[in-house]
Amino acid sequence: MRILITGATGLVGSAIVEQCHKNDIAVNYLTTRKSKITSEPKFQGYYWNPNKGEIDLECFNGVSAIINLAGATISKRWTSSYKKKIISSRVNSLRTLHTALNKVDSKGITSFVSASAIGRYPDSLSNFYTEDETEVDDSFLGEVVKIWENETDKFKSFGFNVAKVRIGLVMSCKGGALPEMAKPIKNYVGAAFGSGQQWQSWVHISDLARIFVFIVAHNLEGVYNGVGPNPVTNTKLVKEIAKVLDRPVILPNIPKVVMKIILGKMSYLLFASQRVSCKKIEEEGFNFVYPNVCVALEAIYKSKECIEPSSLGALSKEYLS
Repeated sequence: MRILITGATGLVGSAIVEQCHKNDIAVNYLTTRKSKITSEPKFQGYYWNPNKGEIDLECFNGVSAIINLAGATISKRWTSSYKKKIISSRVNSLRTLHTALNKVDSKGITSFVSASAIGRYPDSLSNFYTEDETEVDDSFLGEVVKIWENETDKFKSFGFNVAKVRIGLVMSCKGGALPEMAKPIKNYVGAAFGSGQQWQSWVHISDLARIFVFIVAHNLEGVYNGVGPNPVTNTKLVKEIAKVLDRPVILPNIPKVVMKIILGKMSYLLFASQRVSCKKIEEEGFNFVYPNVCVALEAIYKSKECIEPSSLGALSKEYLS
């Protein structure tokens, strides 16, 4: 099997590539930076520029599935111009792929899987969302996801299976929200946000990568939530991070108004509450390696990649003595 991946060098993309190589799956990937193109038998890069509709059609050679992760990060201040970039980066990537597929023989492709986000679901402290939910959150993020998924649905015209993975809070020490949440906790100034009762549906990075590969391998279609089995409140998450980092949480909760001054409209991400179910992917036979946040955090902060240099020195002394 050979999979074409967009966004392969990002946080989630890198984890998916790792899973592919573990399962002896070859990868073609698209990148906007020519300097990031490598040429190996099982990891072949190709150039594209979605903003200009440019793409190397050779990227589809031998490909039986496509995973789309392309899109500008939402973890950046939402200025008017950047909000346009968040949407256009997603739309242009999908439209460039769609146009390109019309120019090549796509008969060998059986699966198209695109990233999406749980930000589609309305902000709620009480609801428990499944993929069947039709209401869309009336926020900027809800608008982004609706546009993103509508563009993805256009790929159904090719006849292959189309799936969307609504990604939750990705747990990794290499990027995403966790390192930012851990910084103040490490410096003894950690605290929950707002009431702290908002639900955060999280997923360990390797489980998320495995979900994408699982959907491709089983040729699934439709919407799947890319979250773990046990969502937690913001207060619980902060306490668990503090516990694994061996730090106290002694400060009062941080009010919404403070974070809005610091982050602007993007602060919405810290206070939105979405309790989301992963039952659908589990019913297909997927098993989570990290079903609980405490287990996930322990694994993350005890992995070699996440041990800080100062800690590494201490460990070396411990093993040498």
